[in-house]
Amino acid sequence: MRTLKLADQPVPVIGQGTWRMGEDRQQRDQEIAALRTGIDLGMTLIDTAEMYGEGGAEEVVGQAIAGRRDQVFLVSKVYPHNASRAGVPQACERSLKRLGTEVIDLYLLHWRGQYPLAETIEAFERLREAGKIRRWGVSNFDVADLNDLDAPACAANQVLYNLESRGIEFDLLPACQQRQMPLMAYCPIGQGGALLAEPVLQRLAQQHGVTTAQLALAWLLRQESVMVIPKAVRPTHIHLNAQACELQLEAEDLHALDQVFMAPRRKQRLEMV
Repeated sequence: MRTLKLADQPVPVIGQGTWRMGEDRQQRDQEIAALRTGIDLGMTLIDTAEMYGEGGAEEVVGQAIAGRRDQVFLVSKVYPHNASRAGVPQACERSLKRLGTEVIDLYLLHWRGQYPLAETIEAFERLREAGKIRRWGVSNFDVADLNDLDAPACAANQVLYNLESRGIEFDLLPACQQRQMPLMAYCPIGQGGALLAEPVLQRLAQQHGVTTAQLALAWLLRQESVMVIPKAVRPTHIHLNAQACELQLEAEDLHALDQVFMAPRRKQRLEMV
């Protein structure tokens, strides 16, 4: 699988998301098995957060990576209301315990909150110096937020990005690229299935002999600095996700998609879910 450099390490451009995992204990075994299958297929970046299932997703991840920690690039996120000088280390310790690990590879501020960014960065840096995290980054930061952050040590920005939500292409994506800051796209195939039922997307997918989800992921991965973190639990979907980076879209494919999912012509408010 193709990789890009994130936090000084080569990581796969297709990782695994865990939003909505850990919410139903009856689904836990299936979720653990799904993540392990993804690791076997090379999707060794796993993204989670203390918010997901109020720690439940981190517990699922911890069980999935037990005995395989050295194979995984682990990403987690801290709530903004925990992003104070005292709150960050406490939240990180809780996450480390749930994840069953001594270090988080990349620790993100989930979105900007009430605490000054300088205070959060100071707390992140202390965690890094203590060996609790390897690098830190942000999530749901727009251009103005990155400008306020003004921190070369920020390793990544994780935002909503898919064919239906292209607003970041106007200024945020170029700003991240200028900073040589990888962008992690969450909800890369949209939500609720409406995107995947779009007729043009279905036609192009049929022409390429792939699913609409694979085509939507390949469209994102045409950008060298973009990685995706789709969530999947069904084994079939996991295998299909892993194969998506093999698909190369032609200029006529991109043009056809642009006619349906138009690129932004002006600044748009950053979308979040």
